[in-house]
Amino acid sequence: MPKARLVVNFSFAQNALMHTPYFVCLTETCAMNEYKLTVTPRSYYLAEQSNPHQQQFAFAYKIIIHNSGQVAAQLIARHWLIIDSENQVQEVKGLGVVGRQPFLRPGEQFEYTSWALLSTPTGSMQGSYLCVAEDGVRFDAPIPEFALCMPSMLH
Repeated sequence: MPKARLVVNFSFAQNALMHTPYFVCLTETCAMNEYKLTVTPRSYYLAEQSNPHQQQFAFAYKIIIHNSGQVAAQLIARHWLIIDSENQVQEVKGLGVVGRQPFLRPGEQFEYTSWALLSTPTGSMQGSYLCVAEDGVRFDAPIPEFALCMPSMLH
């Protein structure tokens, strides 16, 4: 069965980002850990916001973003892939997180909570944050894949 894609794309001023170096930070040794945000996700099923009879399963997720690098950086944009158990994909892109673009010095962290709605009782999320370091270097901070699962579906 082919995967369906829903793309929500909020355009943003890329001119400020067009003339700066860019690289993808996907490994533990990326640029000797100069540019590194560590992302820790946690998810929770929201029974009171869900309606299983109408195939609506709501999940909250808490994200902790920790600047474990050596250079201060600002989170500029997000890119999420939200996948249900039938491999239906929702792709979400936009500026910041929960209306903010946090600036994190080395050792600082930012936490936020948001939500996702699936048509199946299980699924997963993963993605990345586009960041700009204080010295102008752009990099991606990966968001590790995490499960969205209605408690009764756990074995």
